[in-house]
Amino acid sequence: MPIHAATGNPATHRSDYASGNRPRRHRHLLRHALNLDDFERMVEYRLPRAVFGYVAGGAESGGSQRHNRAVFDRWRFITRILRNVSQRSTSTTLFGRAYAAPFAIAPMGASAVVGYDADNRMARAARDANIPFILSANSITPLEELAQTNPHAWFAAYQKADADNIRTMCDRVALAGYDVFMLTVDVPVGSNRENNIRNGYTMPLRPTPRLALDGLRHPRWLAGTGLRTVMRRGVPAISNIDPVARPTIFSRSLGGVTGHAAFAWEQAELIRRHWPGRFVLKGILSKEDARIARESGVDGIVVSNHGGRQLDGAVSPMDVLPEIRGESGAMTVFADSGFRRGTDVLKALALGAHCILIGRPFLFAAALAGEAGVEHAIRLLAKEIDTDLALLGLDAIDQVDAGILR
Repeated sequence: MPIHAATGNPATHRSDYASGNRPRRHRHLLRHALNLDDFERMVEYRLPRAVFGYVAGGAESGGSQRHNRAVFDRWRFITRILRNVSQRSTSTTLFGRAYAAPFAIAPMGASAVVGYDADNRMARAARDANIPFILSANSITPLEELAQTNPHAWFAAYQKADADNIRTMCDRVALAGYDVFMLTVDVPVGSNRENNIRNGYTMPLRPTPRLALDGLRHPRWLAGTGLRTVMRRGVPAISNIDPVARPTIFSRSLGGVTGHAAFAWEQAELIRRHWPGRFVLKGILSKEDARIARESGVDGIVVSNHGGRQLDGAVSPMDVLPEIRGESGAMTVFADSGFRRGTDVLKALALGAHCILIGRPFLFAAALAGEAGVEHAIRLLAKEIDTDLALLGLDAIDQVDAGILR
């Protein structure tokens, strides 16, 4: 689904969805989705409470999650006029590859449990729209399968500290054809997600009468995602958390899907030495850590508080982007956590980011209307960015800088 620069509309491609031939139920649903927030509202009643809460919730009281949204109101735009913005482009270049827009679909665990085959559906939509897609290690879709769906996808790992495990995992990801290895570094231990406990969501999953009733009350999800996934894949397994092991979502050996408390800069530097492609650290909030990453030969960093899902009370990436950008040198700087609007994206670009990762809305779009929903969500955000550029008096992403903000 390539995006026309000046209009934000999708170019024609082979998908029936892009040509307007969506199933009637999708056309009806998607007419009511006018922005990324709409997908969460529209899908909430369609998902079991435990599943929806797992995706939508944050850590503890949700303070970081609320702050992630509130922080954007701190900044206001200074517009320029009479600049001839008739030939706009939202394109950008990341790691030597041109993309149609400065945002990506972030890695999200258990996506294919939320919406049927959601990893592949999001990956296809991202491929056709020419934006990056990042597969989470905490997924039931094998990374090798996903690479066939989208040969330009990136992989985000939760890595053990064992040196042999590191080398074997790097080899597996490289053999599958991935060019970008993104290491999640802000989860040394599992966070306190009280909403998951209240909703009955655990990892490993523990079947209970409460969970069963939750599923039965949502027959569309139960038949269309839960049972359909089991029929296709058997008992879902976390396919990419380890180079060899494939623990099922019910396996006690799984424990919480997190990073590892013993993992340190020494292990990150081992990945850098062994991994042949681009290496990105996801979860930076400190300019000192950005400096160490740069000195360790890292190619990119994601300024992130994990969408408010880890340490409650953590700063937003918007709070620290300028100082981190000052230490980043030649590294590519990404940001995530709470981005929902084209104006949000442009504010972060103005503060020094090169690209924004967005997760929850695209997963909710996949759960609502499959690939068609994700395509629609990408179009909405791309169109917002295009319109906002014009209203700012700009015609290219590389013109966005701190001068547009007050």
